[in-house]
Amino acid sequence: MNRPAFDPDDDPTQLAAAAMQRDLLGEADVVRMDGKAAGVAPRPRDAATLILYRLDDNQPRILMGCRSKGHDFMPDKYVFPGGRVDTEDGAVPSLSELPAAEDLALRTRSRRRPRAFPLTAIREMFEETGLIVGREAGRMSNIPPSWADYYAQNVAPCLAGFTFVGRAITPPMRHKRFDARFFMADASDCLIDDRPPVDGRELADLRWFTLAQVAELDLPNVTRYVISEVEARLVRRETLRPFMLRWSAKGHVRERL
Repeated sequence: MNRPAFDPDDDPTQLAAAAMQRDLLGEADVVRMDGKAAGVAPRPRDAATLILYRLDDNQPRILMGCRSKGHDFMPDKYVFPGGRVDTEDGAVPSLSELPAAEDLALRTRSRRRPRAFPLTAIREMFEETGLIVGREAGRMSNIPPSWADYYAQNVAPCLAGFTFVGRAITPPMRHKRFDARFFMADASDCLIDDRPPVDGRELADLRWFTLAQVAELDLPNVTRYVISEVEARLVRRETLRPFMLRWSAKGHVRERL
């Protein structure tokens, strides 16, 4: 990427400005400003995101879209498709399961079944972009209503090609908090076909961006950090354990799972 990824520990300009509001990720647009509300941090909601990539002439491209102005969480920011985990997500049928190493890493400090997170990412990808991550399949039973449209395409999820990149928990001073798991997958392997993504109510300007183009987008700082992790895997071929970004009494903490 042309611009280095955001690192809350070595960017003194953003760190100083953010520290004034006790937000070490520098996202001042969503910091709680109401003194009464600031004393009660909302509980993070489980969420999952899928980073689809493809290699064009060995140059990685990543699918991203822009959140609408109407969102009260990260409006007008470019993000990966994803969203909140539904109760039913962990129980829907899949043609393959996560690799053992990914499953184990997802169990760390989590009360949900690991498979719920990549399945959420698949559902959200379909709902937000129209893209189908999965394989052709016959009719399946016990499908919850939230998955009816997906399975109506005569497909079923496959989790074998998913890589768990990391996990980030929104700091407690935010008015909305998520405990988000980030996955990456090769579009040439996991997409049912080569249909283009379709803009919708959640995301607009959906495109396959090069890493150089991504560096120029208006991104949440946590997204920029995630992209640096993806770049390390795709470009420098580094083998990394999944990261975890969380907040402690002493401030922002980064670790490997």
